[in-house]
Order: sequence, then structure tokens, then C-alpha cells
Amino acid sequence: MKLGIHPEYHEVEVHCACGTTWKSRSTKKEVRLEICSSCHPFFTGKQKLIDTEGRVERFTKK
Repeated sequence: MKLGIHPEYHEVEVHCACGTTWKSRSTKKEVRLEICSSCHPFFTGKQKLIDTEGRVERFTKK
């Protein structure tokens, strides 16, 4: 590796809006997220299918 061309890589604490925190490494000094795997509906099992035009019903009728 060439010296002096790579950014500094720090150990940082990542903060999510839901309150979850964990340690990671980044070139930034602070990392804040709006959503993480602890609060994302796909990972929590609280995912909802929003179908306002009835596409799913039309498909299942076929």
C-alpha cells in the first residue's frame, strides 16, 4: 500500500433512530441511521403488502 493516500479508518458507534447501537469501522467519525435490521419491517416480520389497485386479487383470479 502506498503511504499517505488512504483515508483514516476509525472504530465508530453506529446509532439507529430506533435506539439500537453497535460498533463498526468507518472513515466517518459518526454514523447515524434512520432504519436498521432491528427495526426494518422486512427483518422484524411486520411487513405489510400495500395494494391499492387490487392487482393481487386480479392475479389470483386468473
